[in-house]
Amino acid sequence: MANGRGPREARRASDRGRYGRLNRERVLATALELVDREGLSALSMRRLGTELGVEAMALYRYAASKDSLLDGLVEALYLELEERLAADGDKDSDWRAGLHRIARATYAVCLTHPQAVPLLATRLLAVPLARRPAAVLRDHERVLTLLRRAGFDEPTVADVFRAFTAWLLGYVSVELRPMVDNPEETDPAFRLGLHRLSAKELPTLRETAAALAEQGGPEGLAAGLDALLDSFTRGSGSAASG
Repeated sequence: MANGRGPREARRASDRGRYGRLNRERVLATALELVDREGLSALSMRRLGTELGVEAMALYRYAASKDSLLDGLVEALYLELEERLAADGDKDSDWRAGLHRIARATYAVCLTHPQAVPLLATRLLAVPLARRPAAVLRDHERVLTLLRRAGFDEPTVADVFRAFTAWLLGYVSVELRPMVDNPEETDPAFRLGLHRLSAKELPTLRETAAALAEQGGPEGLAAGLDALLDSFTRGSGSAASG
């Protein structure tokens, strides 16, 4: 070629990969698949480009930086949440039933993509409200609308929204915390590594560890959410108490 570059070099920044021309949805879906498979530490522009069959530079039109890519993963999780809710009908006449449905769907998404769940804390701590992905903002709107429908006043709407979000994400985080010390062990005590915990200094933790290792599941999520909502509606005299 006249410019001295071969066909391979001329296509270095092309976004036509092994699956055809890229788009943001495909880039984020592939990034999420990579994180699901190998964890967040495996994600880089170069590695993602390899997965898609393009040079890393081709990805910057879809994610301007590594932080933007991580925000995109949060977006992908919330888009999957929307898909689950839409498949379930996405219509609730009762506000409490609506909150329970959102909580169950969020729990299911998080357990499907446990490696990406830490981003729900780290990225949302780093990104101001107005700059969060549109799918995240729609989730906020969905929850707030249900709380308005319940008849709460504005300050209580904000309080319940914060409590709902904290319970939901906190519960998921506890469910996903690693507990098994040696998965090859069949004896529960050695499987959990209880011999590493001081019987003198941590007697209650040792006794409770086996129960803590069991996931609470959707039932535990629902029970805790009901208790939380009851604390706001008990004796309030508002429509929400009905």
